[in-house]
Amino acid sequence: MSNSTNRKFRFVFAIWWLIWFAVHYSVLLNYGITQLQAFADSFISNILLAGCCLLIINNMRYYLPRREKYWYVLAMSFGLACLWLVATRLLLWAFFKNENTYLAMVSSSSTIRYAVAFLIFGCMATLCLLWYTQKEQKEMDARKTEAENLAKEAELYKLRQQLQPHFLFNSLNSISALVNVQPEQARKMVHQLSDFLRGTLKKEEHQLVNLEEEFQYLELYLDIEKVRFGHRLSANVECEDECRQLKLPPLLLQPVVENAIKFGLYDTTDDVTITIDAKKTENNLVVRVTNPFDPETCNPKQGVGFGLSSVQRRLYLLFARNDLLQTKAENNLFITIVKIPQVNA
Repeated sequence: MSNSTNRKFRFVFAIWWLIWFAVHYSVLLNYGITQLQAFADSFISNILLAGCCLLIINNMRYYLPRREKYWYVLAMSFGLACLWLVATRLLLWAFFKNENTYLAMVSSSSTIRYAVAFLIFGCMATLCLLWYTQKEQKEMDARKTEAENLAKEAELYKLRQQLQPHFLFNSLNSISALVNVQPEQARKMVHQLSDFLRGTLKKEEHQLVNLEEEFQYLELYLDIEKVRFGHRLSANVECEDECRQLKLPPLLLQPVVENAIKFGLYDTTDDVTITIDAKKTENNLVVRVTNPFDPETCNPKQGVGFGLSSVQRRLYLLFARNDLLQTKAENNLFITIVKIPQVNA
């Protein structure tokens, strides 16, 4: 328990026993015994009762029965009630051994005393059992949630690490090809690649960025790809002003655009324009990436591989939805639609 919970528990526990002491004292006075006898009887009985209840609390804190829990509660209550009754009678006999009338009253009330002690111990043990079981379940749920979060973060990190080498190898191959033929272009591409990778290394998976910043990194990526493909590649970005501050996971669009370039340029020698448009629909940021393709030489749906599948997996891990990435082909255009829920919008 926390310190504040402990203080509240001690306060409630003390108030309860003060009330029970007063009730016990009042009941005993009705039996015709003296106030001293009633006070001593109530004090001794309830001190022992409270001590036994504290024993139950500590026992349940360090040992919580797993099987046959309620048989354990019954056995504990029965045993403690017997011990309490014997200890109470011995102490009262020691204090009032010459008070035969009082001792006769104590003896005649043993059954009801035992029943009351048994009920108190049973209730206390049951409450402790429920309390500590619930507390243990919450701790287990918290550990399970933490383990799931760690696993999710590890998978997200793995996806990011798998994407970066894929892009890096393509860029390095292009730089290698340009070194002898176009050294200036090779140096330019090295600087652009350095700027791009420097930015990606600073991003945490759960740190959302606004669309404006995502477009800046996407522009760096497109500049690198334009060095590879020259005038054949162009990009058209259309974005509503209200969308530029909407949030999305960092570098989510780069694999989508890479996929568009792959299936728009690899099987053709024509110039290709990749269109990226963003708008807000209800509570989602919707980004459409469109690229042309030649149906005779390319089937993009068969080539939707690791890039788009990784994007879909990231979206599922972050938003627990499988419907946030869609693809379709129409009129020789391949369209990828990405929806990013705006949680705090």
